[in-house]
Amino acid sequence: MSAPSVYLDAATAAPPHPVARQALLAALDDGWADPARLYTQARRARQLLDAAREAAAATLGVRADELSFTPSGTTAAHSAVLGGLAGRRRVGGALVHSAIEHSAVLHAAERHVAAGGTATCVPVDRLGRVEVAAWSTAVAAPGVALAALIGASHEVGTVQPVAEAAAACAAAGVPLYVDAAQLVGRAPVPGGWSVLTASAHKWGGPPGVGLLVVRKGTRWESPWPADERESGRTPGVVNLPAVVAAAASLRAAAADAAAEAARLAPLVDLIRARVAAEVPDVEVVGDPVDRLPHLVTFSCLYVDGEALLHALDRRGFAVSSGSSCTSSTLRPSHVLEAMGVLSHGNVRVSLHRETTPAQVERFLAELPGIVTELRAEAGVVGL
Repeated sequence: MSAPSVYLDAATAAPPHPVARQALLAALDDGWADPARLYTQARRARQLLDAAREAAAATLGVRADELSFTPSGTTAAHSAVLGGLAGRRRVGGALVHSAIEHSAVLHAAERHVAAGGTATCVPVDRLGRVEVAAWSTAVAAPGVALAALIGASHEVGTVQPVAEAAAACAAAGVPLYVDAAQLVGRAPVPGGWSVLTASAHKWGGPPGVGLLVVRKGTRWESPWPADERESGRTPGVVNLPAVVAAAASLRAAAADAAAEAARLAPLVDLIRARVAAEVPDVEVVGDPVDRLPHLVTFSCLYVDGEALLHALDRRGFAVSSGSSCTSSTLRPSHVLEAMGVLSHGNVRVSLHRETTPAQVERFLAELPGIVTELRAEAGVVGL
């Protein structure tokens, strides 16, 4: 009899929160009509949408009219970057971003450059932390319309100096966009930002719901064709049952966030220590202190990342390997390359509310043997 499967990829998508499941089923019965219409069913749908917006905004500490629901976190990121640039096109056409942004932000930057704009990429140190001095210089340059900084690295867990970056942006009069996908519902989001995005399936909400927050007074213009829904910030009818489930699960996840962080951080510390001690020629990457409480990444020399992922999957462990958002391309992670760390045999382990100490112990017990077997198959022995 095979051992039960252990899911360790919450940074990609957390298992559905029980509150999300309950809210989704209830909203399917009550929230199927178009909230923009005037009849009874539509008014009920509108009440659900307004309540979901109020709940999500309250959890984030923002005004309800600053928050819009989008069809995904990726759509929210595209909107944040392209809309922030469009709103300040009279100032200039320069975008500043870190070298470790999510691929959604980098793809939006590529679109901006292809249309005639410019983009400045600010380097990070070996721990994956953006270099604040270089950031401050970049945002103070003439013609900078927007700066983008991920709140915490989705690949290595390093929390970024958002407050310092925001202070530099404020001094230069440049709005700051923060991709808070790995923070919202898990950890506090530092202030000072003008635009923020998040993604519901990261905190246990349903996939297909993103959050876009544009602070009052921020110059922002929708990059999409005109649409009257969601304050004109994103086109189309929202998936209302999913939105209701996202807002309800966000409130529940945020309420438990501190306790969950306190529970998961020691398990991540254990993984960091044991992997370094028990697997030869391994590099645990990311900041050991200023990091997300649920995520750890390490790289194993002489091992192919994809082979390691499949071997772990055969033993019942679901993890990410290589670049977490472009793994289908089989290219090394741009995040690990920017950090200057080992990018082969890369494994990202991310824990969640259902992860148990016993599951972590099982993973740690089996990992060294799996790595040894793969190295032996590749002709690497005697380490």
